[in-house]
Amino acid sequence: MKTKNMLYASLLGATLGLLPMDAMAESALTVKHLANQQNIVAVTEAKKLLLLPVQDNAPEAKVGIISGNTQIGVLANIRLARERVDYFVPFSLEGFEGKDVKIDVQGMPEDAVCWKEIKLSDTFDMANKEKYRPVYHHTPAYGWMNDPNGMFYKDGTYHLYFQHNPYGSVWGNLSWGHSTSTDLVNWTFEGDPVMPDAWGLIFSGSAVVDKDNTAGFGKDAIVAFYTTAKPTPWGDNQMQCMAVSTDGGKAFTKYDGNPVLTSTERDFRDPKVFWYAPDKHWVMMLAVGQEMQIFSSKNLKEWKYESSFGAKQGSHGGVWECPDLVELPIEGTKEKRWVLICNINPGGPFGGSATQYFVGTFDGRKFINEFPTKTKWMDYGKDHYATVTFSNAPDGRCIALGWMSNWQYAAIVPTLQYRSANTIARDLSLYRQDGDLLLKSAPSPEIEKARTDKKTVKAFTVGDSYDIASLLDDNGGAYEIDLTIENQGAQKIVMTLANGKGESLYMYYDTAAKEFVMDRSRSGETGFSRDFPAMTVAPAADTDEINLRLFVDRSSVEAFGDGGKFVMTNLVFPSEPYNKMKFESVRGSFKVKKMDVYKLK
Repeated sequence: MKTKNMLYASLLGATLGLLPMDAMAESALTVKHLANQQNIVAVTEAKKLLLLPVQDNAPEAKVGIISGNTQIGVLANIRLARERVDYFVPFSLEGFEGKDVKIDVQGMPEDAVCWKEIKLSDTFDMANKEKYRPVYHHTPAYGWMNDPNGMFYKDGTYHLYFQHNPYGSVWGNLSWGHSTSTDLVNWTFEGDPVMPDAWGLIFSGSAVVDKDNTAGFGKDAIVAFYTTAKPTPWGDNQMQCMAVSTDGGKAFTKYDGNPVLTSTERDFRDPKVFWYAPDKHWVMMLAVGQEMQIFSSKNLKEWKYESSFGAKQGSHGGVWECPDLVELPIEGTKEKRWVLICNINPGGPFGGSATQYFVGTFDGRKFINEFPTKTKWMDYGKDHYATVTFSNAPDGRCIALGWMSNWQYAAIVPTLQYRSANTIARDLSLYRQDGDLLLKSAPSPEIEKARTDKKTVKAFTVGDSYDIASLLDDNGGAYEIDLTIENQGAQKIVMTLANGKGESLYMYYDTAAKEFVMDRSRSGETGFSRDFPAMTVAPAADTDEINLRLFVDRSSVEAFGDGGKFVMTNLVFPSEPYNKMKFESVRGSFKVKKMDVYKLK
């Protein structure tokens, strides 16, 4: 995860012990404490940023900018430090340099530690320094992240927006953060172009490239759709709004006619918009309680209800969220089918959040599930959610990204500067098996360009451990293992990733049950949540030759079996990288025909 420029450059490092404290810029602030925990911070020096000290478990304070007796710009809820400083977040003062600016802070006691630690600066460090921060997965430069949003491809660049709290590493102040990439591996943070407004927080959504100017904003305008959620004494009101970018997705102007779609339903969110070419109209998929509603439009502004999907279909253990609807080829044929992606929380097969899917037909107005008696899961790990696809992807590809976490423990995983990562990119297709149509999620080929050093095991004895430490050096446990195994009658083929601290990730194929299993109960740090230690199980093909790719990246393992016919994504937090791989057999034997280990960065 790369940063955009060096505007932000060194202060967080001092907080985390990476720079001496005297390297910090001197403050020029005056603090006045009022009654009822109200405080006024007067800025007396022209700086671009106010660095606010945060304590993750503290109550929220309201922070806003007042200039000339007028509330201006951001009004954020921030967990300012009371007893300790966990990290700093940047609060922008750009545009106010040289003006009479005061920061209104409500809900903070006079003796809080934040008053001693608050700083002014022109820079903020966004370097990836925490030990658990992934090397080749997208993460926010700082702050909280959940669902991927508004993903599209244009002019050689992939644009990823995401649910972002720029003022802390727990959920809140939801905005659209923005990152770009030319290779789906290395990402550049571009800021937060869609911020909360009078309609509320900015929840999940999608973006399209309006190639034919159907909305009248200009040819190739980027039109984003998102849910706003405004808290009221009676609950959140969720509405669908629109914003437009004419500079390729860097800056957005919100549509004056917002909201463009409303409802009396409590859960009414996550618009996924796409062009339906046969009838030349736009389609919007919305998650509404435990169903998906489908709307149509000719101009992206006026929307007509068409149909609903969901009754007696799939899993209903929780609220349906983050829909997607894509047409995919069936491998080995000239046929295609539509796949409706449905994220659900809770209700996943191993607790918490997960992604299910349905395969069927779509006529531009109604989706019909061809296999209504079976629940199908896109990923069999605990940490794959809010999965959606890129709009306008090149070469007819369908490329998906998911949020790599679980709502059971997302806010308490052991990181500070940031929370959460995305999965690696996955190319989607369909295949036939035993009269069924199933989804294949293959690692996108771009990931292979991240390979650097390679080690090949030509002869391997079951029961031995293979040392992969020589590949780790400066990248701290970011690698891929590509395996081909020939089963010679083994009931269980066991593979264990381990380190020198006695921590291990235990995996095995149960050939009798036709399952792949991953057990992270001894994988490292697990005590932050009773829901984290877990065993996850995926159906595996009955075959004598097993192909498995393992993507290990500091705090996650993604397993792709048989080219993506099954996928399992799980977080792990080992105290030091896994540097050994051990194979064992139960009741029979097997042969490791190929084991290539690649360092990734």
